[in-house]
Amino acid sequence: MRNPFRRIFSFDRNSVRWRNFVSTAAFTARVFLSIGIALFLAFMIQLESPMSTVTTVLIVANPTVGALVSKSVWRMTGTVIGAALSTAVMAMFVQSAVLYFMALSAFVGLACMTATCLRYFRAYAAVLTGYTIIIVAVPAFAHPENIFLSAMMRVSDVALGIVVTAAVFMVTSPRLRQGTMDALSEAFRDTLRHALVFHEGLMNRSGAQDAPGAEPLLAEGAFRTLPQTLYDGRQRLLGQLARLGPSLEYAATDNPDIHARVRGYRLAVSRMTGLVASYHPYWRNLGVANPLSAPVHREIRDTLTEVLSLTETVGWIERSEPVLACLEESRGRLEILERGATSPAVQASVDNVRDILVQLRETVWDLSSPRGPHVRVRVRVLPYLEWMSAIYNGLRGMLIAFLACMIWYITYFPTGPMMIMYVVAASSLLSTAPSAARASLPMAIGTALSVPACWLCHIAALPRVDGYPMLWLSICACMLPGVWLQFHPRYGVGAFGYTVFLAMQLMVTNTMVIDDITLINTWLAILMGCALLVLVFRVIMPADQRLYASRLVISLGRSLQSLSARPAARVPSWMVWEGAQIQKVSILLMRLSLVASPIDRQGYVDGAFAALSLGRLLIRLRQAVEPAGLNAREQEALNVALASFRTLRRDPVGTAVSLMAAAGLIGADETSGAAGLYRVRLVSCLEQSAHIIDSIPGFFHTNGPLNRWYDERGPATLVSVNPAR
Repeated sequence: MRNPFRRIFSFDRNSVRWRNFVSTAAFTARVFLSIGIALFLAFMIQLESPMSTVTTVLIVANPTVGALVSKSVWRMTGTVIGAALSTAVMAMFVQSAVLYFMALSAFVGLACMTATCLRYFRAYAAVLTGYTIIIVAVPAFAHPENIFLSAMMRVSDVALGIVVTAAVFMVTSPRLRQGTMDALSEAFRDTLRHALVFHEGLMNRSGAQDAPGAEPLLAEGAFRTLPQTLYDGRQRLLGQLARLGPSLEYAATDNPDIHARVRGYRLAVSRMTGLVASYHPYWRNLGVANPLSAPVHREIRDTLTEVLSLTETVGWIERSEPVLACLEESRGRLEILERGATSPAVQASVDNVRDILVQLRETVWDLSSPRGPHVRVRVRVLPYLEWMSAIYNGLRGMLIAFLACMIWYITYFPTGPMMIMYVVAASSLLSTAPSAARASLPMAIGTALSVPACWLCHIAALPRVDGYPMLWLSICACMLPGVWLQFHPRYGVGAFGYTVFLAMQLMVTNTMVIDDITLINTWLAILMGCALLVLVFRVIMPADQRLYASRLVISLGRSLQSLSARPAARVPSWMVWEGAQIQKVSILLMRLSLVASPIDRQGYVDGAFAALSLGRLLIRLRQAVEPAGLNAREQEALNVALASFRTLRRDPVGTAVSLMAAAGLIGADETSGAAGLYRVRLVSCLEQSAHIIDSIPGFFHTNGPLNRWYDERGPATLVSVNPAR
């Protein structure tokens, strides 16, 4: 018996387990302190529903102060809008219950759809708008003339909970700018390490192939022979960069210094994500280890090693001149190597490495200085809106709200409004989840577990309460499991549903009246709402993750088609195009992880990254056309090759053939000087583009595996070429 207790209480103070325990305990203590103060003030000023302040505390509480502030601001905004809409809808449809329920359902669906489109806690304003309409309307169902008073009481409850929670967390939580800067610096260094591993491997393989007796490497798929740890490292790095986005938003809310530079930090994170995406199995010189390109890889290897050494010191971001000088010197040496590049394969290495150096320089600029001559080239990357998922979530919210309203209208169940309130609040909150259908079951289970917890609280704790301290401790004891597990990756959704809806069920008022019949009816209403939530989200309108993922793949293909069809003068900035596509790829990775049927996830991930490189090649190609000095015949062949992107989804192999035909025609003319260099660059872009399309025949194709049912029979195009062929 001594060993288990020894393991529990013998934490290493420097271990991750101990730090997580301390941070979770500190967060829980802050939440309970906020609950105690907010509930006490609600009693003091005689609010009609004091437990609403507790619900507000549980919803807005966040370990990060910036996230709490952002969430609080948008919660208050959504509450005010929802209260206004609820008053207006009640005034317009007070004489017709069915029309009133239809209008409520329409507004709830619109709020769910808007919440899916918005990012971070901006989506929370739409969520609050949706279920505040119901919360305000519920007390006024019997007496519509009291709707304005109900709206004012709801706004008061939320405002009190927000102010108390923000005050407690801002006083008791440390807020350091250096933590965000350290996270950015570490992400930049991890990106450099990821690139360094690739170039070291390529350089070594090139040298090994050039050695006497060495076996030739495969022209396609040779990347597959590298360790699987490279794939795993890439996945971890992409997750690390994805988490930096919300962290920057929340830190900017709380820290003026980060707020002043947050736009540059966002661009830096986007550029680092693009750099990681640049390394994929279908990059031309990752498949063909050309000995002539070894000096290029050696140059970038040495540069990355030196930059890693320069960024070891704390505060290098504020003193970035040595890093920028190192990158500029490397670009100069790369230009010398480019003058000796006579083959498209070597030029491909030079061009790809040049892009890496440029992106690294831009990333350092974005991290180090918000002002300067480079500010004018900064761009704004607009968020990508996944309309299909948003519309689906809107329809779910509309359907579940209307069903709940009609069930109460037909049965006249005494606590039917509680069921309506639950399903609307839960569906609105689920609309911000990556997969609402997947999260609906944990939400329903967590809410159902709150029913026996509420029963225990009412029979064991509340009857023995003889003062406010005991009341506060009793409520905190019941909510402890949910608050403790709220930010656990596995149990977070269920724990959130447990705490929030447990607070809704506890009938704690200024004059405590224990009504067993009302309590039982409330629990039945909550359980009926849980069943209805799962029924709508998992049975009536389940999510089709394959369909969502296929739409994203189609969108990537259409973006490439649009890019190839644009005139040279209207080609967008690379950062604008890549930023939008990276958002699609990030959502695609999430959707693929949720697909239950067998699918080549790794092939589609690599194909998505290859599509980004294909866009980079198209932009680079357009920039090289005019200096290359093509004649009329060559220009016509190039136009035909670009026009072949129209058939990318029907005949990707034909598109690759057209690109190779244009490359052969343009490369046959051996022009010297600057025009000859740009011709080699143009041929390199065409050949790399054809190689990428040939390597992923099923990614763009209409009959690709993702566009077919998993049990559908008949021939299907593969996602990628089998390396063994």
